[in-house]
Amino acid sequence: MKKLIVFDLDGTLAESKQAIDEEMAHLIADLLDILSVAVISGGDWSQFEKQVLDHLPANARTSNLSILPTSGTKFYRFTGQWAQVYAEDFSESERSTVLQSLDEAVSEAGLLETRIWGDQIEDRGTQITFSGLGQKAPPAEKAKWDYDHVKRNTLKALLDKKLNNFAVRIGGSTSIDITRPGVDKALGMRRLAEQTGIETGDMLFIGDALYPGGNDAPMRDAGISSIWVNDVAQTKLVIETLVKSNGGQVSLATTN
Repeated sequence: MKKLIVFDLDGTLAESKQAIDEEMAHLIADLLDILSVAVISGGDWSQFEKQVLDHLPANARTSNLSILPTSGTKFYRFTGQWAQVYAEDFSESERSTVLQSLDEAVSEAGLLETRIWGDQIEDRGTQITFSGLGQKAPPAEKAKWDYDHVKRNTLKALLDKKLNNFAVRIGGSTSIDITRPGVDKALGMRRLAEQTGIETGDMLFIGDALYPGGNDAPMRDAGISSIWVNDVAQTKLVIETLVKSNGGQVSLATTN
């Protein structure tokens, strides 16, 4: 039996950059009644507010909820109000190196789109994220932009050479996340264990990017029990199973 369920956000709890729907909000609240829950994603704190926290039922047990923005490089918990516990910020030198290399690689890969929605490159303090069509692109446009990962694999290969002292991972439907080396979702889980007192062996991760190079892959690589979901509907099925079994064994197969 797992004690803490950890979710990715985009593509898992909600469509990319969209709010969780009413059914998902109530499922999360039901899960919070019986287990500790965490959400970890490449988005910054404001994205979690807009997509998750603003839509939970008023009676949701947020004291059982942990939020880990920017792939776990930040940590928030609720103690009467939401407060940041830590942040693994880039130094100015690191930030300058990443931004310059990313500008060069995007140009070399031919990914300077003529039409974007919002910023294509976003500095999130602890993580720098490239979004092919911009941060605010419509989900339908995102879904078809790099459905086969060819564009981002090309960009990642360039960045791996330019930024060999950093971690470069594919995330979401159009994004690439860059953090310090060793700073990834698996580290976020270890920090989560420190903050909650729950060992990683007692955690279950649920996400849609567990493929090699995906920003959820470090979970599986670190030996953390994981369920690879294809979409939001499948995540709902997993949560329903957990709630019905009162936190017991999930019938769906895990990746390890």
